Amino acid sequence: MRLSRSMLIAVLSLVAATLFWAGNYIVGKIAIAELSPLSLVYLRWLLALVPLFLVAQVVERPSWRQAIRAWPWVLALSVFGLAGYNFLLYAALQFTDAFNASLINAFNPALIVLASVLFLRERLSRAAVAGLLLALLGVLVILSKGSLPTLLDAQHNSGDLLMLGAIVSWTAYTIIGRRAPRLPPITSTALQALFLVIGLTPVVAVQGIDLPQTAGTAWSLAFIAVFPSLLSYVLWNRALQTIEPAKAGVFLNLITVFAAILTLLMGQPLTLAQVIGGTIVIAGVALANKQAFTRRVQPPVSTALRG
Repeated sequence: MRLSRSMLIAVLSLVAATLFWAGNYIVGKIAIAELSPLSLVYLRWLLALVPLFLVAQVVERPSWRQAIRAWPWVLALSVFGLAGYNFLLYAALQFTDAFNASLINAFNPALIVLASVLFLRERLSRAAVAGLLLALLGVLVILSKGSLPTLLDAQHNSGDLLMLGAIVSWTAYTIIGRRAPRLPPITSTALQALFLVIGLTPVVAVQGIDLPQTAGTAWSLAFIAVFPSLLSYVLWNRALQTIEPAKAGVFLNLITVFAAILTLLMGQPLTLAQVIGGTIVIAGVALANKQAFTRRVQPPVSTALRG
């Protein structure tokens, strides 16, 4: 079937958005060698703050007064999403490789499905249950490096455990977003970034902040501030004007695919456990979200979609 021009642009926008989010893992691994997780989170959103407000004003033309009335919800979203998820992600990258982190992150959509059942009383189909179990098996393969009995050992990669904390934080962010008052997504992201910067400024004033010392780290920070923090959200939300959000959400699995490609391009090998576990996770997530292709789902529009 031939795609219309608008559909083609939407698909390309989704692909570009997920590519930039995958780049956050690869480039974040580079930046975290010189910047602390706190410094990277703070500087990322500080640099993206003004552009986010400008883009929100031009694209969405929101009522800022009405948006700020939802400040308790926006603050909670900022804590769990922009702050919690990203801090734990960058902390994880200190101890694990970027591709491994992206594989664990691929389990996040299935975890959100489970949380929706527990907290939002959404019904779970048999396919969704099977998909959740399959995706969980894939995560266990990754965590155990292909040897499931090692999961009983006391010692585990702290980076993998931190990444599990990151997807739990993003799951909380998503559930809160579904309950929150609906706000234009870029507007909501801009306000979340504002609250994060205001909240972390006293912390960095006391603890100090790491600044880039090399050109490579400076360029890594600039990439993170512009591409995954700004352009991905603009491209994603533009695509949602043409493609249903539930169907667009399946494109998030491309983050792991792109992370694998970028990892190989950088000359880093992939382990057999990563390939097998990642394939199982993606298959499980696709099965758990099978209904996205069969029925229309009204999306939450108050939150961003990925770190």
